[in-house]
Amino acid sequence: MSLEPVLTAIDDALPRATDRLLELLRIPSISTDPAYAAECDRAADWLVADLASIGFEASKHATPGRPMVVAHSGGDGPRLLFYGHYDVQPVDPLTLWKRDPFDPAVEETPNGTVIRGRGASDDKGQLMTFVEACRAWKEVHGSLPANITIFFEGEEESGSPSLVPFLKENADLLRADVALICDTGLFDANTPAIVTQLRGLLGEEVVITGPSKDLHSGSYGGIAMNPARVLSRIIADLHDDTGRVTVPGFYDGVPELSNELAAAWDDLNFDAEAFLDAVGLKFPAGEQGRRPLEMIWSRPTCEVNGLSAGYTGDGFKTVLPSEARAKISFRLVGDQDPLAIREAFRAQVRAAIPADCSVEFTSHGASAAGQMTTTHPAFDQARKALSDEWPQAAAFVGAGGSIPVAAYFKTYLDMDAMLIGFGKDDDQIHSPNEKYDLSSFHKGTRSWARILHALSEGAA
Repeated sequence: MSLEPVLTAIDDALPRATDRLLELLRIPSISTDPAYAAECDRAADWLVADLASIGFEASKHATPGRPMVVAHSGGDGPRLLFYGHYDVQPVDPLTLWKRDPFDPAVEETPNGTVIRGRGASDDKGQLMTFVEACRAWKEVHGSLPANITIFFEGEEESGSPSLVPFLKENADLLRADVALICDTGLFDANTPAIVTQLRGLLGEEVVITGPSKDLHSGSYGGIAMNPARVLSRIIADLHDDTGRVTVPGFYDGVPELSNELAAAWDDLNFDAEAFLDAVGLKFPAGEQGRRPLEMIWSRPTCEVNGLSAGYTGDGFKTVLPSEARAKISFRLVGDQDPLAIREAFRAQVRAAIPADCSVEFTSHGASAAGQMTTTHPAFDQARKALSDEWPQAAAFVGAGGSIPVAAYFKTYLDMDAMLIGFGKDDDQIHSPNEKYDLSSFHKGTRSWARILHALSEGAA
């Protein structure tokens, strides 16, 4: 089947495709808030109906949480599984949005045309690039160039509690030759990327309790132990003076960057100064002696994500707090064991708790890092197809974030995943005023059309 008429159809249909995306973006499918459970159901129903309209056998599958959407095309060619998620992050703080986050619109900006709204980039705009590519193939040729299964999750933004049980129970329904995931980004505006390694994630919440109630700091300061002081010391001791994490055994299983990969990353000419300048910073703050791309792609981290104790409102209150709490995350690489690191971290914290204080821990997930096997021929086929669409050749890259589903596909379905996305660093995902460049949506759709053609030709 020829590719060029499909690309032309995508170009002609861009206004209609954009309208469909805006319709999906209007559904406030916030998975983490039970108040939006019905909206998540509505988003799943919308996707089932849209996929059915282009010939997929699509259905909604109930879970203990938000539903899954699974659709099959049948047909010849390679077996492909495409994954995306239709749930979105909460919109707080609402006051920082320039428009209603669920009243999306196409806007003109100094940097080009964007689609503004919650979920535009993460992940509704991304998943619809693939759906629109399939729609164009069907309209032009009446069929798809591959045997495609589409799998949309509704709990990715709330920890995916139903995902692994669903994969285990439906392995035969989902298994394919290779998985395709669209939840990542371009390396830069002109360079597409295939993510080949992802950091894992361990989340821990620590609550240290001292006195039975908040105390007057004049009456008790100096004689009573202050949990905020205890927590501050613990946090300060999590890194040494060179930026290395001090948790015992933390670096077990952390590989060194290969010379080949180091050279490939150096060729990308990553501008760390510009990367930091965009968020008001100047200086890399990770482990000393490491490349900037190593710091965000292939080295593990320990970061404080939230911190609170005592009175934090307006004005001043001289109080010695009863408790202090912190949310701490670890990004993991290589063969680091998240459960072993959890135990080592908790042991380190417990050892620093004085006699008059106690500590409690809450886990917020633990997933290992993911490493893709790029020897599968689909990786080179996809890289060449992407390179034909974009000004610069596609690159194999790492990603600082965590997308556990890629590792789950390997563990439970025994297949590698190609992570190909078209987001940009300034898309403001998880933040107010999220956007997705119209060019990302358009060229992303064309890219998937090219990839489907390349994979089908390679399998022929």
